[in-house]
Amino acid sequence: MDESITREGLKRVIGIRGLAACAINNTIGGGIFVLPAIAAASLGSSSIIAYVICGVLIFMIIMCFAEIGAKITTTGGAYLYIENAFGRYAGFMANIMHWFGYAIMSDAAIANALADTLSIFFPVLRNQVFRAIFFAIILGGLVYINIRGVKQGVFIVEMSTYAKLIPLLIIIVAGSFFISPVNLSWSGLPEIKSLGEVSLVLFFAFIGSESALSTGGEIKNPKKTVPVGIFLGIGGTILIYILIQIVSQGVMGIDLAKYKEAPLAELAVRTIGPAGLVIITVGMIISIFGTISGDILAGPRILFGASKEKMLPEFLAKVHPEFKTPYWAIIIYGSIIFLLSISGGFIFLATLSSASILIVFLGVVSAVIKLRMKSDNSVQSRSFKVPFGLIMPIIAIVTILWLLSNLAINEIISISVFLFTLSIIYFLIIKRKPKLVVE
Repeated sequence: MDESITREGLKRVIGIRGLAACAINNTIGGGIFVLPAIAAASLGSSSIIAYVICGVLIFMIIMCFAEIGAKITTTGGAYLYIENAFGRYAGFMANIMHWFGYAIMSDAAIANALADTLSIFFPVLRNQVFRAIFFAIILGGLVYINIRGVKQGVFIVEMSTYAKLIPLLIIIVAGSFFISPVNLSWSGLPEIKSLGEVSLVLFFAFIGSESALSTGGEIKNPKKTVPVGIFLGIGGTILIYILIQIVSQGVMGIDLAKYKEAPLAELAVRTIGPAGLVIITVGMIISIFGTISGDILAGPRILFGASKEKMLPEFLAKVHPEFKTPYWAIIIYGSIIFLLSISGGFIFLATLSSASILIVFLGVVSAVIKLRMKSDNSVQSRSFKVPFGLIMPIIAIVTILWLLSNLAINEIISISVFLFTLSIIYFLIIKRKPKLVVE
């Protein structure tokens, strides 16, 4: 067993099973509990095509992650890969886009998904004031738990793993007995524009497996573990998603689009009865709790580290005298999630989150091409390579650009302003702290 200590002082203990489990856990969140109806509303029974497109795209992207992750085995993940290929500026942009543009917006989106589902039982959550109070209680509680200590935060994250899989598997098995083939028949192929718009939102549910590679410094035998573990993880996730959509569409037919707030809750009632509603709702609540808590556990450490390097305000590096946690970083991180939660609904936040991570993915796939071209064959032959030369990375780039082209004008403006602001911040930091920039 390879448990060698890395130069970072970390122990390599994560094997194939552990990496695959992390990939599945990081990917399957609250989105899958509401997305089947959103996809069906635009594409009907042909919505499965959007799932296949997203599945193929994420598979190609993950293959690129596997290639570069098998070569760059230190802790950091996507932003580190981009920085190695394109320099510190690109790495800085990718870093912020990952934790803010993706992670925080993702948490805000699934917090809204949670409120939408619970509004079935508590209609008061459709009121914006009570909705904001609800977000404050949920996020405030998770911030408090994580300030109290890492063990408490990790405990909640671990709880979510089985809680999110068990109800989904129960729904798949139970629902398979109620599928009507006529509900799965296509009346024709969807329009390219509609397909692109839905795929952009749907891609939100496929994001997360790449985050497992942020633990690169703790993975055993990365050249073998990374490609196998990450393929098993994303393969299992894609299978579950496609089965969920097939069962939802097969059982509910045209009615699926009517339940945008909680389609799986309605599916559970139709296939299992009142007990099914309880199972799916509890599973979703715990799943979203675990997902957000996991981000509140890990995300603030990025702010903490950046503050230690004088890249962010120094108060974010303060450690609680009793609990030994970066409490200010945790408070700020949770506060940003709260502000975004009350500023937009699930679809808008999910779209911006997908766009942000797609830009990061674009950088990683491009990094694979650049590093492949400048690496000698002897180095490449000793680790995993995406097959068929550069065909897959190029197809992935074209597909990513196609998805991004489906952004609405207000979403394009939001992303552009965000990138412009980050650039200004970065170059101000260079002027003030030039020694931090090392290409």
